[in-house]
Amino acid sequence: MKKQKIVRITTIPESLGSLLKGQLRFMVSFYDVLGVSSSGNGILNEIGEAEGVRVIPIEMTRKITPLKDLKAVWQLYRVLKHEKPFIVHSHTPKAGTIGMLSAFLARVPHRLHTIAGLPLLEATGKKRWLLDMVERLTYKCATKIYPNSFGLKEIILKNGYTSNNKLEVIGNGSSNGIDTNYFDPNLFNEGQTEELKKELGIKKNDFVYVFVGRLVKDKGINELVEAFKRIAAEFKNTRLLLVGSYENNLDPLLPETENFINNSDQVIAPGWQRDVRPYFAISHCLVFPSYREGFPNVVMQAGAMGLKSIATDINGCNEIIINGENGDLIPPKDKNSLFEAMKAFYLQTKLQSNDDTADKCRKLIVERYSQKHIWNAILREYQALETM
Repeated sequence: MKKQKIVRITTIPESLGSLLKGQLRFMVSFYDVLGVSSSGNGILNEIGEAEGVRVIPIEMTRKITPLKDLKAVWQLYRVLKHEKPFIVHSHTPKAGTIGMLSAFLARVPHRLHTIAGLPLLEATGKKRWLLDMVERLTYKCATKIYPNSFGLKEIILKNGYTSNNKLEVIGNGSSNGIDTNYFDPNLFNEGQTEELKKELGIKKNDFVYVFVGRLVKDKGINELVEAFKRIAAEFKNTRLLLVGSYENNLDPLLPETENFINNSDQVIAPGWQRDVRPYFAISHCLVFPSYREGFPNVVMQAGAMGLKSIATDINGCNEIIINGENGDLIPPKDKNSLFEAMKAFYLQTKLQSNDDTADKCRKLIVERYSQKHIWNAILREYQALETM
């Protein structure tokens, strides 16, 4: 019997390959899956091969670009009219707007959009008004909206973007769950970790705070650096490991923040890394002071690698972190609370170096956010639509 067709859409191919890694290949056993995203100079084709799906490039931008967006809507509309899928499922803000509008115009019966965060929450004035209007348009064109956390669902309802009957959180949250067989500290032996430490200039007794993600204002990097300055002044054997890249064109850091990162011998910034597991393996805790999230993969990844997290008390983070068990929650944009939490982690770890924290952190993630659990829940959503 011929498989029904599903189109999965993200703005950039890196999201298709990382945000949904493995999920498209899983769905191929049940559906004819087509991936759509910007080409990314050939990255989209590589991801298509890795996931075992056909891909079609349609150039989309992450900025506000009306003419380019209209062109993308037209191109995607033509693709959908030709392919005739029974589901279009989009992720990321711009792909959501373009995908849902195109699918509505092409009369695709089931138009699904996953919300993994709301960048517009940090916008103000006319920009916020415009983004609110676009968000409502996206939800209006969709037949089902999947916030990837319960907190995000409440924010959507509070802002009046759509009605409750269109909203559903899949499983315990998350867009893709986490592959706990991949994010496993037991895959890294002492020789491997010592080699990486030597390469980065980390000494045996150094205490390492790690951040993984984009080095931008909205991730709380300005506050993190300010808090770490105080930590570094008090404890000379501390290191801040920043794994990620800048986005100066979209969300730049303060000049003094970037200057400290580039010039402090206690800060290590190796840039973006395809495999972040070795960096978790040499660290003592994750620090993640983000302003806004949907359901942050990095907090799940750190937990699966046995690390506690210091994270902001925002949706997503406060569903993954059980305060006092697998981490501590602090107010967003509060560098003093961040400093106190970082100091407490340092002192606690020095006193309790042989406790079973790592096992507890990993167990909480394995039990709640196993990837196959999320994939099967999404599959059930798709299969239920076949009978409608």
